[in-house]
Parts: sequence; structure tokens; C-alpha cells
Amino acid sequence: MEKKGKILIIDDNEDVLFALNALLFPYVEQVRVSIHPEKIEHYLKTFRPDLILLDMNFRKDVVSGSEGFFWLGKILKTDPEAIVLLMTAYADTEKAVQAIKAGATDFITKPWEKEKLLATVFSALKLKDSRNKIETLKIQIQTLSNSVPYPEIIGESDVMLEIFSLIEKLSDTEANVLILGENGTGKDLIAHAIFHHSPRAGNVFTTIDLGTIPDSLFESELFGHEKGAFTDAKKEKAGRMEIASGGTLFLDEIGNLSLSMQAKLLTAIEKKQISRLGSTEMRPIDVRFITASNADIYKMVAENLFRQDLLYRINTIEIHIPPLRERGQDIVLLAGHFLEKFAHKYKKNIRDLSRDAKMKIMNYAWPGNVRELQNVMERAVILSSDTELKAGSITLQTSERKKENENLNLEDLEQEAIDKAMKRAAGNMKKAADLLGITRYALYRKLKKEE
Repeated sequence: MEKKGKILIIDDNEDVLFALNALLFPYVEQVRVSIHPEKIEHYLKTFRPDLILLDMNFRKDVVSGSEGFFWLGKILKTDPEAIVLLMTAYADTEKAVQAIKAGATDFITKPWEKEKLLATVFSALKLKDSRNKIETLKIQIQTLSNSVPYPEIIGESDVMLEIFSLIEKLSDTEANVLILGENGTGKDLIAHAIFHHSPRAGNVFTTIDLGTIPDSLFESELFGHEKGAFTDAKKEKAGRMEIASGGTLFLDEIGNLSLSMQAKLLTAIEKKQISRLGSTEMRPIDVRFITASNADIYKMVAENLFRQDLLYRINTIEIHIPPLRERGQDIVLLAGHFLEKFAHKYKKNIRDLSRDAKMKIMNYAWPGNVRELQNVMERAVILSSDTELKAGSITLQTSERKKENENLNLEDLEQEAIDKAMKRAAGNMKKAADLLGITRYALYRKLKKEE
């Protein structure tokens, strides 16, 4: 068995020190013994023990245990993470329990049973090892946080580094930004990162999810209303654009805006003023707009479902967030982040993903992107009882039903490929044609044929 750990034993009885040294030496790296508790601080600094066995009484005929409490306090003051096992006679067990409440890890009774003592020592050394790993992980996380410009977003892939670079370039500007990406890719995190690294970071950041608001309430939510403007308007209310004045307004799922509301939003952006519903008073606004959509905005423009002039107002800068399946090792990185988060939440001692678990998540398409991965990892942590998360604990959506109903029509498959290429190329015909491996003229003919 590999020897691990360094143990310091403090006791006034030399026979006890000899016996414990002989018993523990075959199992651990090093053992130091001393009858002088006043040397504890010296040993803590020079020997740096992983575990301390501390007697409760040092002076002859003293059985109060007060000395043990005193030296325990000294140890924990020097090293709050120290692992201390108190050694006590049977009669002192109640005092030992009190000492545990004061910070001791456990206690060993005298005379001891060999197997029980070894089990207690091994358990304490294992606890120390876990604390060391956690401390190392904290240092690594802190180092990573200091070296990565946007620690709120987890990703090291080339595509994510390009996004970080773009956010950095935006940090001195107040340009309007359009964020495009599938559901669950983290568009809101990117929006917050842009805000926190902008000249307006100290001002208000207001969010409105246009995908959750009924059409009838769009105008009231955006522009506000006066008392009596409609049946339920029992008092005046400022809209999100008015609230966000001086700061940033994040309009999520902007593709849900009706054409009439798009026209009103365009006017507000151009004139930098709004009027509440039921009022003719114009109120000046100073808003930086960050918008997001999971829809193909360019296709909507082509189909006259989204105003092109509004698009030009909100997409001064565009950020395309890739789906999780295109982010390579970011999948494992994110899974590890969620594993740590939920292991802590559910008090599970799960330290890592097994190799087969990593292979399983890397080979999955993640249609729900990061949001789906988070849900899968939470469920896996809850179901797992191991210290390593195995593939069997990870439940993914079955693709068998999808395969059985898979559409094999060539025209449909071709159209799907064209739609994906146009989306990835953000409407750029040449780039989309390159992705499809055809000429721009051929792509143009196929699109005309579709019409």
C-alpha cells in the first residue's frame, strides 16, 4: 500500500508516543512525536503535518481537558484547516465531544483498538487530502478567472475566444449589438458581459423577454402607459425603455415583435424619444440596445416579417453564438463546471467525470445546447452515488425515434442544408455557397427555384 500523509503526535506519555509511532509508521510517509505541546507551532511551520494527534491532558493528575482545548485553539488559530484528532481516556469522552464542537475532527479513546484507531486515522487523512484538492482547485479557478477576460462565460474553444475578442473591442463603444444563436446557447450571458465591460456598466441594465409577453402588452411594456390608457391601467407605469434611459436595454427574442411594434421601436431608436400609451407627451431617452434572437432574422426580412431598416439599427455589431455541438472540448469544460456546482448543491462527493462519461457527452448533439447540458448534469449528480460520475448516470434523449421518422427526401435534405448554410453565413450568399461547396450562381438558382 502506498504511504500517504504526515502525522504529528503530541502526548506527555512516552510509552504512548512509542506505541503510536510503531503502529502508524508502516502506513504513512512520516511520523513526528513530541512530549512538548509548546513546540506545536514550530512543527506546524517546519513539518507541516497532514494530521495531528493531540492528547487532552499534559500535566500529572490533571484530567480537566483544559490543556487540550487550549492547544487545539492554538493549532486552529495558526491553521484553520488543520485536521486534529484528540486522544482521551474513556472518562473524558464528553469533553472530547465538546472539543469536536470547538473544531477538532474526531477523537481516539485510550486504550485504543488497533483497527478502530487505524480507521479513524485513515478517514482523517482522506479528509485532509480532499481539503487539499479543493484548495488546489480554488487556486486554479482563481488563476483562470484572473487570466480569462470574461470569467462569467465558460469556454476556451476558438469560436468562443473570437467572441471574447469581439466583446473586448466593444468595451469602449456604445454601439447597438445583435446576438444570434440557438435556444440555450447563452445569449443572455453574452449580453450581460457586453454590458459589464461597457462605458455604461455603472448604470441600469434592463431586460425584457419579448418571447414571453402577449402581443397586447408589448407597447405598454416597452413604452409604458398613463392611468386609464386601457381597462386595467389603474395607475401610470414607466416602460422598459424609459427605465433603461442612461443605461442598457436587452431585448431578448426580438423576432417576436409584430411589424407595427417594430415600426414604433424603430421610431424610438431614431428619434431617441418615446411617448407612453395614452399620452402625447414625448419623453427623451438615452438607451444602448442589445438585442437577441434564435430566429433567422435575415430570412424573416426576406419574408417581410422583420423590417430591414430596424435590422440595420440594431445590428451595428453582430455576434453569432455557436451551438454547443460546435464548441469541441468546451462541452467537457462546461460539464465539469456544472458537476462542481451541483455536487456542492446536493452535498455529493463527486470529483470528476469518467472517461466514458466524457465520451458520451462529446458524442451527443445537444439540441438544447448549454441549457440542456446543465439539466442533464444536475440529474446525473442527483442519481450518482460514486466519487466519479459514470456514463450510466447520464441520461440523454434517445435518437432512435428520430431515426425511424427521419426524412430522406432529397429535395427536403437539400433545402435543409441550404437553410443551415444561409443561417451560418448570416445571409452572405458567397459564404453560404462556399459552405455548400457550390457556386454563388448555383445557390442563387436554387433559392429562385424555391420561390
